[in-house]
Amino acid sequence: MRKIQSIILSATLALLLTACSEQQAPWRDMPVTGSAVYYWRTSLQLDSTERAFIQKHNIRRLYCRYFDVVVGAGDEPQPNATITFGDSLLLPDSVELVPTVFITENCLRANEADSMPRRIVDRILQMNETNDIGGVSEIQIDCDYTERSRDKFYNLLSHMRTLCQEHGLALSATIRLHQLAMPAPPVDYGVLMLYNTGAPENFEKRNPILDVHDVAPYVKHLANYDLPLGAAYPVFLWRRVVHGVTLDHEADRQTIADVKKAVEDRRPDLSQLILTYHLSRQNINRYSEEDYETIYKH
Repeated sequence: MRKIQSIILSATLALLLTACSEQQAPWRDMPVTGSAVYYWRTSLQLDSTERAFIQKHNIRRLYCRYFDVVVGAGDEPQPNATITFGDSLLLPDSVELVPTVFITENCLRANEADSMPRRIVDRILQMNETNDIGGVSEIQIDCDYTERSRDKFYNLLSHMRTLCQEHGLALSATIRLHQLAMPAPPVDYGVLMLYNTGAPENFEKRNPILDVHDVAPYVKHLANYDLPLGAAYPVFLWRRVVHGVTLDHEADRQTIADVKKAVEDRRPDLSQLILTYHLSRQNINRYSEEDYETIYKH
């Protein structure tokens, strides 16, 4: 009898703790939902396979890399590898384009916090106007910031968010696993990058693109991470030559499914916005329809 009472008490406590956790969850309201893709090429040209994929999997958002910000001539940050728009106007009306900008960490300097955000936002707005791209409601920033550069990056984001709000735009950011241990950035939501999780030099033990053992140590940070989160999963092939030997890395469906379950068990909102990285005919053909259904399952 005492054992039964103990079991009931434990179960009750678990339910209460779960309820408290849900009440305090900082991630209840995800501002955008659905299936999405990253587009990480230098020209926006969609072929018939890519268009069919967008329609088949009800892709709502295309996070399109507009340009990178790198240290250039005169040791000053400048745009690099700017995208060209071949047939952007032929995107389905149901698909929203999200301008995405990658910023290298060495561009993050205190004296750039004021000028860089304005230059980035103005450049994106100009590119949209020049190419007659409408319906844009958000900008996303991608940066592999560290503890060393975090304050400068967050200051930059804070300035940029104010500018975005002036133009009726939301601001989001990518979040790498190691960044979960830091306070959340000042953005509307983040996209957790669940790829490139391992060290390339340990490829004999684990897949450097994605391995549940590399993700596991960071899962503990998810419940209290104070930011709504979407999740991005890898569908690309990484080909490397090591000591004259060609190595191919890719994540199989079971690995993605295992990681997906591990993070969604801790953070249910990670099922609300799901992205794949990135859109291309080669990546589409690498996986089956069933594979993509598993990844995009909400």
